Amino acid sequence: MNTVKQLLDRLKTEYEFRTFIIASGALAVTVGFAFYNGFLGIYLSSLWHGVICVYYIVLVYLRGTVIIAAKKISLREDEEQDSAKNKVYLAVSGLFLLLNICLVVPVMMMVKQQKPVNMSQFFSILLAAYTMYKIIIASVNFIRRKQSSNILTHLLRRISFIDALVSILVLQNTLIMVNTDGGDLKLLPLTAISSGVIWVVIVIVSIDAFIKGVRRVRNAEKASAEKTKK
Repeated sequence: MNTVKQLLDRLKTEYEFRTFIIASGALAVTVGFAFYNGFLGIYLSSLWHGVICVYYIVLVYLRGTVIIAAKKISLREDEEQDSAKNKVYLAVSGLFLLLNICLVVPVMMMVKQQKPVNMSQFFSILLAAYTMYKIIIASVNFIRRKQSSNILTHLLRRISFIDALVSILVLQNTLIMVNTDGGDLKLLPLTAISSGVIWVVIVIVSIDAFIKGVRRVRNAEKASAEKTKK
């Protein structure tokens, strides 16, 4: 019981610990989604499930890399940790480009309403509720990420925010397909605009992360060079 109480206390009071625990849980869920969509992609010869599987695989790699790297870095000497974190931040933020590329085909399929949907209105409402909860939590944490000085914590929050934005895209398409039986193309212009805006936001968030990563590494190298001269 003491162990459980200590764990709960840490979750309440330690922002970084809470972030990594939640990210680990999200990682496990994402692995499940990757296997599920991979199976359907092969079994149904479905392009949609295939490309979504690739997206989830990349998402698993990004989250997993940050979590594992953070654990390894924590075992290093204090003076080495900042440099190592900067390099991981730059490497992972650079891979956001790959994540954006993986989203091109799914976004195009959703815009054209070619995403397969086999879901009742009841389950689509549950999906909407879950997505709203996910985007609210991810947005709040993304805004509050500066509470921590650990840049890898910032990176995990950024990944969660991107994941939540993708969930909005999927939800939008699902609700349209469920309520129009997929045959009404009147909403196509609105779908195209909203999907495009969300994808652009994802790209901006990704580019911003990469630029910050480059700046951090350069600043660290300059600081190191100045120390060496002295």
